[in-house]
Amino acid sequence: MRRTARGYRHLTAGGVAGVVSLGTGAAWLVLALAALPGAGRRAWGPLSRWTAALAARERERAEALTGTPLPSAFAPVTEGGGSRRLLRRNLGDRGFRRTLAWLPAHGFLAPVTFLLAVGQPFSTAVTLLVSGRWLVGNATGGARPYSSSFFFTVDSAPLACTAMALDVALTLLIWTAVPWFARLQARLAHTLLSAHAKPYLADRVQELAATRAAALEAHGAELRRIERDLHDGAQARMAAVVLQLGVAEKTLERSPEHTAELIRRARDTATDSLSELRGVVRSIYPPILSDRGLRGAVSALAGRCPIPCSLRLEDVERAPAAVEAAAYFIIAESLTNVAKHSGAGLVTVRVRAESGRLRIRVSDDGRGGAEESAGTGLAGIRRRAEAFDGRVRLTSPAGGPTTIEAELPCAW
Repeated sequence: MRRTARGYRHLTAGGVAGVVSLGTGAAWLVLALAALPGAGRRAWGPLSRWTAALAARERERAEALTGTPLPSAFAPVTEGGGSRRLLRRNLGDRGFRRTLAWLPAHGFLAPVTFLLAVGQPFSTAVTLLVSGRWLVGNATGGARPYSSSFFFTVDSAPLACTAMALDVALTLLIWTAVPWFARLQARLAHTLLSAHAKPYLADRVQELAATRAAALEAHGAELRRIERDLHDGAQARMAAVVLQLGVAEKTLERSPEHTAELIRRARDTATDSLSELRGVVRSIYPPILSDRGLRGAVSALAGRCPIPCSLRLEDVERAPAAVEAAAYFIIAESLTNVAKHSGAGLVTVRVRAESGRLRIRVSDDGRGGAEESAGTGLAGIRRRAEAFDGRVRLTSPAGGPTTIEAELPCAW
């Protein structure tokens, strides 16, 4: 019973998604035809994002039903040339072709299985009602023959009972097959929406090797920055303190007033050095994360943001320290970019924990047009996320809005 109820839920959602998939497939067909003469360039990005979201939702449903993870095979190219060039490059990708093939296949299979699973019980109820009324009318001599749903004419009581029995049997058969129908939809997603194992593993090995190299490079750069900050800042100031105290020691007997001034300068220099040391420590691991956790630290960042900031935290509890630090610096850098470059009047930060992953979304209503190559810290955000096998997605059309989405795997 549970499997059947679960199958009905899957088929109901799939029926609606199937209609949407069919429309999306038609939109791709129109775009492909428009691309032949070079039109439709602006539609590639929005339609690709919509298709990616639709396919991701179907993979999630299939994963929930089967318990098997489905890595994405859909990675469309939306930049770099006109419509015809984009069409050629994308059609050369196997994952792109399989995703486009899934759209009409799912658009046909999902509504058909939904109608079979949901429509047949209604058909049986109608047959029982009509046949029952016919039997009552036949007993009084006022019944007229009628056509059954099995394409034979009912003009006698045995045929009426046969039509009722066949409908009930077919309904029971379909009711039993509902879990199989649901698995059929999931199997279609596994076949067309999931990256094949060998190419996927090869890509993952290459991707992990690249992110590991980037993480090591970033770690080395961070160590060099810390060494430089200590050498040029705190270390130089501490040397000045030692020098000032040495001069004070020599002038103590013959000029006490001058000695007191030197000691005050040494104290001020030591205070500045301590402040710089605290700044270096905060750049390594912010103490506020230890004291208040990620929720409190992000709230403090939002409160210090010079632009009005709307903050939404969902199910955010304590996470591994490295993940919290990465999330904190990603949000801090994103808010800094908004304040410096966007010209926005409002920035929205959303952080939520979901399915063992920490999802971060920072969006603003500014001028848009942000690019990683512009040196605004976006490349650093991506490196921080990829060091944890995370993902970063930037959406920033000219005129805005700009949205940065980061995803970090973590164990809560």
